[in-house]
Amino acid sequence: VCFVVSSPLIVKFFLIEQIAALSRTYRLACATNCGGDPAWLQQRGIAVPLLDLRIERAPSPIRDLLALRALQRYFRANRFDVVHSVSPKGGLLAMTAAALAGVPVRIHTFTGQVWANRSGLQRFILKALDTWIATMATHILVDSESQLAFLLREGVLRASKSRVLGQGSISGVDIERFRPNEDVRADIRLSHDVPSSAIAFLYLGRLKRDKGVLDLALAFSQFARDHEGSYLFIVGPDEDLLETHIRQICGHCISRIRFNGYTDNPESWLAACDVLCLPSYREGFGSTIIEAASVGIPALGSRIYGITDAIDEGVTGLVHNPGDVSELVSKMRILALDDGLRRSLGCAARERAHRYYTKEAVTAGLLEFYAQTLGTGGAW
Repeated sequence: VCFVVSSPLIVKFFLIEQIAALSRTYRLACATNCGGDPAWLQQRGIAVPLLDLRIERAPSPIRDLLALRALQRYFRANRFDVVHSVSPKGGLLAMTAAALAGVPVRIHTFTGQVWANRSGLQRFILKALDTWIATMATHILVDSESQLAFLLREGVLRASKSRVLGQGSISGVDIERFRPNEDVRADIRLSHDVPSSAIAFLYLGRLKRDKGVLDLALAFSQFARDHEGSYLFIVGPDEDLLETHIRQICGHCISRIRFNGYTDNPESWLAACDVLCLPSYREGFGSTIIEAASVGIPALGSRIYGITDAIDEGVTGLVHNPGDVSELVSKMRILALDDGLRRSLGCAARERAHRYYTKEAVTAGLLEFYAQTLGTGGAW
């Protein structure tokens, strides 16, 4: 079995458990852009050979063709029975190369569509590429039911070879790592000069326009005028260089916004805050939502496919229409002013995360899928 992923960060944050579990049953290899460090997985205690493959996230015809050729040769030389890809570019290259190399079982996992909120020629081309991936694959996994329904409506997938494992999610959540922690909460708030009693909202993830980060900034700017004891943490790499725009939008309340870049400890920031905000325009599942749930805090997200699977509306969190800043402000007020509701939503979210979305449950679902698909009963 060979896993192909465009970025090692996807492996690190989402696939480590599955790769480790599968490697105990199958002869596993992995191909990703590991920056010239072929021992990257071994250093994390996983004895899986790693092909360092230059896969660019942005379109790069020459490098993409070189990567396609390298994958085709690698698959043929190692006579893989299965190739499993995750991420759009990884899927495009891996499914095409695997089909050309005659790999019999070709699995791709869809985790969201970059074209979902695009229009015109760009949407047409990107959607066509996803359709090509689905055509080249023999089996399709989708990480949420609402995303699967969207892809079926759009004609990208065929129902006969597409499915969602369990309740969705690509990786589940480590409930021992993501849990309430009063000491961490106190330490982070103290080090960032945020009162222990203040309401703190959190955005956690890549800072990109299509994640609705600027909508959240505008909403907090309006909300903060009437709620002086409120704060906003923005944690994640600034891929679209949005911090300057956020500072301009939130000029009058910038003293109550705390920026932090990339973090290896998302659980700490979740433990320090009261509400996770994900006002995204596109999402595959919303993994940070179930991480927040495991910590015991509710989520406020946009009403789009993927997020509506991760949030049980009115039970584990609240939702708003994407791009509707006024509704976002209104929901922020509800959560800020009603301590009882916030605690009730957080408790229900934690119970749901522990029932359906533990990393063990998600990994077990993938292992069962492999055993059923390969007809091995769990082993070759």
